[in-house]
Amino acid sequence: MDRAAGTSGRGRGRGRGQGRSRSRSRGGGQGRGSRPCGRLAPGAGVLRSLSVGNTEQDSRPGRGPRRTAPRYSLLREVGRGTYGVVYEAVARKTGARVAVKKMRCDAPEKVELALQEFWALTSLDKRHENVVHLEECVLQRSGLAQRMSHGNKSSRQYLTLVETSLKGERTPGRPEEPCYLWFVMEFCEGGDLSHFILSRRPDPQTNSSFMLQLTSAVAFLHQNHIVHRDLKPDNILISEKSGSPVLKVADFGLSKVCAGLGGAGEPGAGDDKSRHDKSKHVNVNKFWLSSACGSDFYMAPEVWEGHYTAKADIFALGIIMWAMLERITFVDAKSKRELLGSYIKQGADIVPVGEALLENPKMVLDIPQKRRSRMPATTGKLLRDMLAVNPQDRPDAVQLQARLEQMVCAT
Repeated sequence: MDRAAGTSGRGRGRGRGQGRSRSRSRGGGQGRGSRPCGRLAPGAGVLRSLSVGNTEQDSRPGRGPRRTAPRYSLLREVGRGTYGVVYEAVARKTGARVAVKKMRCDAPEKVELALQEFWALTSLDKRHENVVHLEECVLQRSGLAQRMSHGNKSSRQYLTLVETSLKGERTPGRPEEPCYLWFVMEFCEGGDLSHFILSRRPDPQTNSSFMLQLTSAVAFLHQNHIVHRDLKPDNILISEKSGSPVLKVADFGLSKVCAGLGGAGEPGAGDDKSRHDKSKHVNVNKFWLSSACGSDFYMAPEVWEGHYTAKADIFALGIIMWAMLERITFVDAKSKRELLGSYIKQGADIVPVGEALLENPKMVLDIPQKRRSRMPATTGKLLRDMLAVNPQDRPDAVQLQARLEQMVCAT
């Protein structure tokens, strides 16, 4: 059964496009919009002296914990949320810049978010250009660190985390120093989607490219049985290493791997063949989820009701693309940032599209919203299909990708 990972309560924005997010700030972003600072927070330098080994104890008789040279140097804090802190770092061996996200695992809710991200990213057998790449994950406690691997049943600390997540309560035992999961990922220097789009002049070519990249990423995730469940501009990062902007879907703390449970309690544990056999018959568009989680302004109507499939990701994409094409924004009530996001006006209130459609399923969305919009009729039709009240009327990710490619080729 799908377990709840989101917070409760709705909350509408008032006045000049203010809104509240249902999902929690987890420190998933890597730059703009979070609290940047020029120096490291207290205790942030721990990874500088951590030994990153494959085992907790040296296997040779009479030997203690194995220590190796530090692998990364933390440079600065670039993002902070309720559940994590993100640093810019450099790999000492190669000099490559990386993003390092530190998540404290001292409560079941925090453990679940960390493990969901770990399971989702390590379940991918192949890389995709538009999905953030996880270089490695390190489990740290008491000044020692251990590189995590999928289904790492030999690690006592890892199994304790899994048990904490499954039981939803702290595991009994004497109080110990908190443990942390450190996620080492590619660094995205271009910030998030809202910052990138709103800091530049409108560019139809960039919009088309970004829509194709987003759709390709979601199609890849769904084909690999992963439902993201929190697609929003904050969780779409921009890499500019190649000279042209490349989108990266990130932050998988609320994601769901739609596959059989492994022996240690995590999705798809075990060797590659068993993981493939357990998930090859899974259709994410028929895999029902029940946690009402995500961010209000990007949540599909059925998510508000707590009964949905991967088609909820398609709805979120529709909101993001519509807002990007017409530069529709609101001010987030908590962060005070201007974010890309479509909504419905009801007097002085702005209401999430999904919530408004749930209350009035016969409502017709006014797409394009702006009178002088140059949006092609085919694009408006596609967006309306993506935002259909009935999930069965929405295209799945593969169908969406094919339609977008045809539309872009025709222009």
